[in-house]
Amino acid sequence: MAAPALAPVTRQVSGQTAAARDPSGPDHRQPLAAAVAELPVLDASGRRMPFGALFRERRAVVVFVRHFLCYTCKEYVEDLAKIPKSFLQEANVTLIVIGQSSYHHIEPFCKLTGYCHEIYVDPEREIYKRLGMKRGEEITSSGQSPHVKSNILLGSIWSLWRAVTGPLFDFQGDPVQQGGTLILGPGHYIHFIHRDRNRLDHKPINSVLQLVGVQHVDFTSRPPVIHV
Repeated sequence: MAAPALAPVTRQVSGQTAAARDPSGPDHRQPLAAAVAELPVLDASGRRMPFGALFRERRAVVVFVRHFLCYTCKEYVEDLAKIPKSFLQEANVTLIVIGQSSYHHIEPFCKLTGYCHEIYVDPEREIYKRLGMKRGEEITSSGQSPHVKSNILLGSIWSLWRAVTGPLFDFQGDPVQQGGTLILGPGHYIHFIHRDRNRLDHKPINSVLQLVGVQHVDFTSRPPVIHV
């Protein structure tokens, strides 16, 4: 007998960023359904693991991206790549990106963006669906993302060019799927969730880092040169 379908999580737990708080505390959290935590993600080698295992013992900022050919996601992840690992370690937080392509696309995407934190894929988009991530573009007045530098015309042309010239000609995921950002764990708890309404509706990175006690990152400057 088939298990009943689970309703997606549809409540935004919190969108406030005015004051930092400890996301591991009991306030402002809701449980993540066990059936969602058990859904698989794949790493760059194709190894499967339960989604919930990624944050069972730790706090995690989890960013779901639209697809790996999306120029706005590329530029957002380029900024995520600028977050020093030492900043995350000081706050005992991990950063995770989840895409919806085949796992074969993970390594090229990391090379393209310079991203060196954790990354996985949900090729069937089951976790996206269960968390209520949107499909389609919602017209809003959210304005320009501080992390997106390209205009829509040039960015779209660049995405199409990458699709045509790539070794595996596909769009590396559903092109109308939107992503989102969550703070999860320790344990199977959601402390914060933001669902993107369109390709420019990414949550500003520093506003999320503030919630987990990670120090401010200057995304406008070049990485410092460390002399040894």
